[in-house]
Amino acid sequence: MNYDAVIIGGGACGLMCAVQAGYLGKRTLILEKNAQVGAKILISGGGRCNYTNLHTTPANFVSENPHFIKSALSQWTVDDSVSFFETYGISGQEKTLGQLFPTTNKAKDIVNIFTDLCEQLDQTILLNCDVKFVKQHPNGFEIGYEQHGKSHTIICPKVVMASGGLPIAKMGATDFSLKVAKQFNLEIVKTAPALVPLTITGKEEAFFAGLSGNSIFARVSLPEISFEENILFTHWGLSGPAILQISSYWQPGNQIEIDLLPNQNIISLIEQERSANGKKVLSNYLAAFYTRKFIDAIGEFIPTQKNLASLTKDDFIAIENFIHHFKVKPAGDKGYDKAEVMRGGVSTNELSSKTLESKKIQGLYFGGECVDVTGWLGGFNFQWAWASGFVIAQNI
Repeated sequence: MNYDAVIIGGGACGLMCAVQAGYLGKRTLILEKNAQVGAKILISGGGRCNYTNLHTTPANFVSENPHFIKSALSQWTVDDSVSFFETYGISGQEKTLGQLFPTTNKAKDIVNIFTDLCEQLDQTILLNCDVKFVKQHPNGFEIGYEQHGKSHTIICPKVVMASGGLPIAKMGATDFSLKVAKQFNLEIVKTAPALVPLTITGKEEAFFAGLSGNSIFARVSLPEISFEENILFTHWGLSGPAILQISSYWQPGNQIEIDLLPNQNIISLIEQERSANGKKVLSNYLAAFYTRKFIDAIGEFIPTQKNLASLTKDDFIAIENFIHHFKVKPAGDKGYDKAEVMRGGVSTNELSSKTLESKKIQGLYFGGECVDVTGWLGGFNFQWAWASGFVIAQNI
């Protein structure tokens, strides 16, 4: 079979690339390692698929070159994503902070659009294909893969690396795109788990484990950025949306500051209550904001059993520091199996921002998660996947 391009990886980027190429009359072959395409789409958002974010801007992405993504996001906008899915019967419902989910709440409906379109547009999908190598060839590239125990090769003028990143190995995640990039001497930005829970060890471990299950709306900060969403205490540390967000910026050894009552001042609130009801015990007052389990646990840090009238200046300092400046130094993260995405990847210095083609190797393209472009939690990574797939399709 003659194909205009072989797409390695049938995830969000690869599927969008194949469909958009089909619209242009091009023929592509998707080689997918799993027994079905769209594995990460199917598990995203708890199986509901948060497929874009209405508030997407370049500022919602982590990259060594924050300007790189501007071209792709302008070529394929959020409105384009919304229109594309609406055309094929999926309308979106907005949830927290611009997150858009299908009204059907079924991620498989997103995947079905792509598989149906690939069939209609004569794009070929081969499943259970383990790609072994990509080599340059006089006619472009030679791709070797195994399927059902048999080895195959195919020659094609162009190759699209859309095989994702390292998170969730049990979903078939590999570093194959990075290996191909290294093979062609392309620069790789150091990779790490991102959108990942953080672990606490040592003398603080018991405190966090004791609070397991408590969820609190908070502001989580590093010097360069902060996020306001829920945090979740766990047996091994911290999770929840705000923690996952900050994890994409956190580096080992960094300290994180948490405001456990953002946009309010705990001291002013206590003083107001004290003037009306000085006999009230602090723990009973704090029950308006936190669970009893949490209040009991923080009694070793602040005087929860004192009544409000007897609180001293030092008590107020302790309360303010704990509630508004709770400091944590994570020991590490939960690794790629618990990470939603990978940080780092193929350096944007190696790619044309307009086409996503390698500057060094003509006909070789990289899109989606394997590139050093990492979105925030909440549909941003899907928007990058759709955009990068579209951009590549225009140029293969």
